[in-house]
Amino acid sequence: MNFIRVNMNTKTIKVEAMPDEYKGIGGRGLTSIMINKEVPASCDSLGPDNKLIFATGMFCGTNMFNSSRVSIGAKSPLTGGIKEANVGGTSGGALGKLGIGAIIVDGKPKAGDLSILKLDLEGNAELIDASEYKGMRTYALVEKLHAKYGDKNAVLCIGPAGEYMMKSASIQGSDTDKRPCRAAARGGIGAVMGSKGLKAVIIPQNGKKADPLVDKETFNEATKAFAALVKANPFEGELLPAFGTPALVAPVNLMGAFPCYNATKSEFEGWQKISGEALANTIKERGGQTGHVGCSQCIIRCSNVFNDKNGKYVSSSIEYETVWAMGGMCGIDDLDVIARMDFLCDDIGLDTMNTGVAIAVAMDSGYRKFGDKNAPIEIMDEIAKGTEMGRIFGDGPSAVGKHFNNPRVAAVKNQSIAAYDPRGMIGNGVTFATSTMGADHTAGNMVAMYLGHILDPLKKEGQLENSRENQIFCAMADSMGLCLFAMYSIAAPDAKEMFIRLINARLGTSWKVEDLRNLGVRILKAEKEFNKKAGLTAKDDRLPEFFMKEPLPPHNVVFPFTDAELDGVHNF
Repeated sequence: MNFIRVNMNTKTIKVEAMPDEYKGIGGRGLTSIMINKEVPASCDSLGPDNKLIFATGMFCGTNMFNSSRVSIGAKSPLTGGIKEANVGGTSGGALGKLGIGAIIVDGKPKAGDLSILKLDLEGNAELIDASEYKGMRTYALVEKLHAKYGDKNAVLCIGPAGEYMMKSASIQGSDTDKRPCRAAARGGIGAVMGSKGLKAVIIPQNGKKADPLVDKETFNEATKAFAALVKANPFEGELLPAFGTPALVAPVNLMGAFPCYNATKSEFEGWQKISGEALANTIKERGGQTGHVGCSQCIIRCSNVFNDKNGKYVSSSIEYETVWAMGGMCGIDDLDVIARMDFLCDDIGLDTMNTGVAIAVAMDSGYRKFGDKNAPIEIMDEIAKGTEMGRIFGDGPSAVGKHFNNPRVAAVKNQSIAAYDPRGMIGNGVTFATSTMGADHTAGNMVAMYLGHILDPLKKEGQLENSRENQIFCAMADSMGLCLFAMYSIAAPDAKEMFIRLINARLGTSWKVEDLRNLGVRILKAEKEFNKKAGLTAKDDRLPEFFMKEPLPPHNVVFPFTDAELDGVHNF
């Protein structure tokens, strides 16, 4: 595997072999460990000393299914700490097939300078002037790039929000249909890309320089066996292809853990109109697609394609978190509005969660009324134009709360919570509070344990320990280049041993099962160390106060954990 180091100040590019100290580490493990070592923690996140790292996972570039996720890491302009956001689609597999372990971008160009980083089939790269694409939204941009450079390329890019360096700006990735509808969304990672003057990265998808498998026969056998486990799992093999992640709307709402109306309620009366079942029915009626393959080599097919009433494409893929943020959190029960907002976030380059919660805070402040279906579209237009109010919304819910002097902001480290109320799923509240990344649904989500009746979502017993182990697991999983849905199958009997065979056949190593947990712990320790050097303290590992003071029906309880209990979560 090679590293490509790009300096945006000098416009120089250097290709080097991956240093020995980073071998065997991919994805989030690589971004976090490298950032902790190479980025001054006190630096300006939008300045020249921050680094933007695109890292492939351990299995990217192989014939392993669901192995096309790329991790993107930097110091976050939103949280002030370390950040990794990963994205599916086509880019991870494309980079892996070129034998690229990471692209490391540092420096900062002069104001107004905008470039594209274009890779070739030999794994070399060049910077191309991108001034003609300045201010362009992602859908038009990707269409033009494919027309100019060929449609056999994966694209990672930013929209206007990234160029404006808004703190909710995402990096969008192209899917198998060449649409920029996949997002490395959280933490303002797109703002860092904008600060580097980098509009897009173009990656050929037909590379043939991937590192060879050390034991191809064993790898292929283990891959087939692991795929069978995934397909046999009812959630991954049946529910996700049928309904996608919005399948969670009904059960989470039924559990009284669906935060809505800016988390002033935990049950949404209009849930049936925006449920996974309603979404799937609407998609089928309009000639869209469920069970869509959005990411390279996907066997789960949780994606969807949503059309309008005239059968015209609107967006792909509408996820549970987006349905919540743009729907219930804002009091909106209209799938057409939600789908339009999903598209606009992808097109402008924004985190749907941070943006939806920002709009909900504004509605709660009287700026607009809950349920106003026109308000979100109008606000998105302000963001796209970069107006004064648009920039406030583009910086996320904490900025909006500050503007309106409203303390009810459901965020940790300035990053919005995800679609699980910490009073109805208290273990998820522990994860939101203590995650190194700010409140995050992929950092240690425990919803499967609650739905599977493994853990009572309202009782304290087991929550702290399971949040810790889930955070460790997710840190490890984010290093593999596989989607979390595929990774969850290693909980099956003997699956961890099977997964170890995959790793050893891939790398020629002698990993043991306990090394999986050790990797997760190593990553979290690096992230905690960086955050401490950056000035974050235990006080930053806290939920907003209203979660501890305001009980909500139907449970009428509050988040129950003390500061001391939260402080012990990462005592590995």
